[in-house]
Amino acid sequence: MKKLLIKILTTGLCGVIASALTQKAGAANLVQNGSFETVTGGTGGQLDYNGFAATDWATTGYNFLMQSGSADTTGEPGIDGFVAFWGPNDGSANGLPATSPDGGNYVALDSYLAPGGGIAVAALTQTINGLTPGQTYALSFYWAGAQEYNYGGATTDQLLVSLGSQTDDTAIVALASHGFSGWAQTTLDYTASSTSEVLSFLATGTPPVSDPPFVFLDGVSLTTTSSVPDTASTAMLFGCAATVLGFAARRYHRQ
Repeated sequence: MKKLLIKILTTGLCGVIASALTQKAGAANLVQNGSFETVTGGTGGQLDYNGFAATDWATTGYNFLMQSGSADTTGEPGIDGFVAFWGPNDGSANGLPATSPDGGNYVALDSYLAPGGGIAVAALTQTINGLTPGQTYALSFYWAGAQEYNYGGATTDQLLVSLGSQTDDTAIVALASHGFSGWAQTTLDYTASSTSEVLSFLATGTPPVSDPPFVFLDGVSLTTTSSVPDTASTAMLFGCAATVLGFAARRYHRQ
């Protein structure tokens, strides 16, 4: 009876360790400043213009950091004035809320620009470090389609999302003139091929130039969906298995 109890306790301990090995890598978010709350050079406006930036992110495109409640009221300053979006405060009952589901700041990414304006459409990027090659990661984020204020016409909106050489896309949302898609959360799976890879969000949409479609982005996180245990933890797990097998072998030979 005593040996049976020991074996049960040992088996239970091995189960706890195995469960911990499976889950331990999934807690940390590898994306830095995924909610865009840390800012340098101001409080809201065109990213990477005159020193204004969201910390840990880079872009050369016509992309803006929006403050909570500003999208359809004051807008945010840009290279040619302010960028604002159709919403209840600008005469469109499209349901644009004051905040994103993640709260605080979020980013507005322009997918089309007039040629010759000195600015090109470009992605918002961050280099992700600490990846394990061959391990699968879940990238989660909130996004929405919107239309710039003072423009009209039906549009479509989508995000192209890359981690390293792997690119996926969100669904395509179709907006009526002066519309807003509503916020949605999307999760995409990626398998790392190196320890450091570039995470990229590129807005795309239609039609070009005349009815500028924008994509909002917030709450970006990258966590593991499977674990690769370290050497010490693996040795502990095999030690537990050997102990259980030892009890079983001794019991078999005594019968």
